[in-house]
Amino acid sequence: MNFDLAEEQKMLAEQARGLLAELSPPDRLRELIDGNAESDEQLWRAVAELGFLGASISEEYGGLGLGALDLGVISEEMGRAVAAVPFYASIVCAADAIQTFGGADQKEVWLPRLASGDTVGTLAHAEGRQGWWPRGAGVSFENGTVSGIKTPVGDAGLAEMAVVYCNVKGVPALAAVDLTSDRVTRRKLDSFDQLRAHFAIEFHDAPASLLDASVDDEEAIRSLIDRISVQTSFEAVGGAEACVYMARDYAMDRQIFGRPLASYQAIKHKLADILVATEFARSNAFFAGWASDNSPDDLAVAASAARLSASNAYEQAARENLQIHGGIGYTFEADCHFHYRRERTLALTLGPRQYWADRLVGQIPGNQMEAA
Repeated sequence: MNFDLAEEQKMLAEQARGLLAELSPPDRLRELIDGNAESDEQLWRAVAELGFLGASISEEYGGLGLGALDLGVISEEMGRAVAAVPFYASIVCAADAIQTFGGADQKEVWLPRLASGDTVGTLAHAEGRQGWWPRGAGVSFENGTVSGIKTPVGDAGLAEMAVVYCNVKGVPALAAVDLTSDRVTRRKLDSFDQLRAHFAIEFHDAPASLLDASVDDEEAIRSLIDRISVQTSFEAVGGAEACVYMARDYAMDRQIFGRPLASYQAIKHKLADILVATEFARSNAFFAGWASDNSPDDLAVAASAARLSASNAYEQAARENLQIHGGIGYTFEADCHFHYRRERTLALTLGPRQYWADRLVGQIPGNQMEAA
């Protein structure tokens, strides 16, 4: 397959990169952290006005009806800028879940509002020590309500609705829950990534509506997680590439014993290694994006490979970026920590690497390994 963007996708990338460079520079990120802000409202409005929030939502619900690769272009630029907006939680997760599993009424209620940015959504799947993907969700759906605790839930402080992984008489399902209900309580957690807050949500017989197409079809729900992981892979690729160029630029400017730091072979090798890892991850993300739209049978393998390679690339790039910057890289005034924090958060957002390694190996014919 062709691992290059189409002209329209390149234009989309340039538009997104230009907007984010203008409205979300590192100094703006520091300003948001200092002000304890959970999101950049100005950037969110600008992203909505350009139609990015509706990129993958069907046109009949106010979106653009684009594919996973197009959405991946935007996700990559969000990762490059460490954008402080709930794009991942609301569009990549909640909107995709409703579009895939929701009924006509649910789509009509939620998708136009998510596409416009008037409503923020999130996906609540983890249950603390029970794991990011609990065996038999502790949150239960009964008589039109859900009860239980989900933690951690990304960007839940901004969200007005959540798609909740729950059980219905012991079988897995997804339910849409209005988080503004007085039957829902939210508690902010100490988050390592200060630009992507996480919360614990407790449901006390909170009104909910089942996404009927999800009921008793755990593998279909896992395929949703596969598609979401493709977008986190693009986000990680964008962040990794930003680290590559941040480290290169610093090494070119920094003088050591009268020579640029970048002239030393050890630094050249570090930069080359993280660039190769990033490009390898990009090719996997491209194939996974293609599989999301064109080859469902390949999605589990492609998404797992993309997730693993992108996580590895971003971790390597974020760590080496810190090392190349030296002591100054660990200060708040330097920009390295934005990516290191985001990389650590993304690494655990959709489960540990072992899950994705098991899922990848489990797809090989003859293997019966079940992802934990």
